[in-house]
Amino acid sequence: MAAMNRDKRPLSPHLTIYRPQLTSMTSIFTRLTGNALIIGALLIVWWFSALASGPEAYARANGFLTSWFGDLIMFGSVASLWYHTLAGVRHLIWDSGHMLNIEAAERAGQIIIIVSVLLTIFTVIVL
Repeated sequence: MAAMNRDKRPLSPHLTIYRPQLTSMTSIFTRLTGNALIIGALLIVWWFSALASGPEAYARANGFLTSWFGDLIMFGSVASLWYHTLAGVRHLIWDSGHMLNIEAAERAGQIIIIVSVLLTIFTVIVL
């Protein structure tokens, strides 16, 4: 019976059919930044552990974190922290029942992207 109806059922929509929506992309990016924050936090814990372990361990950890690659990771951590925080605030607003229509949700996505970039630049330059 199931084999007979297999030809008549509609195909499941595929990712290549639909354009990515800003709300779905910001949601995915929120998950990615959360995972990036875990990596940054582990590096900071490694740095503090090396500080407590002695001068050789500290020199190794500090050398890595102050290298160009470590600076890149820490810059990404700052950007992830700002973006993830603002996306969390947006979700709290949604949980309260506000800004749930499509236009407001997309505008909120644009705002958190712009503000997180500005706050990241401010943090890196000023602090």
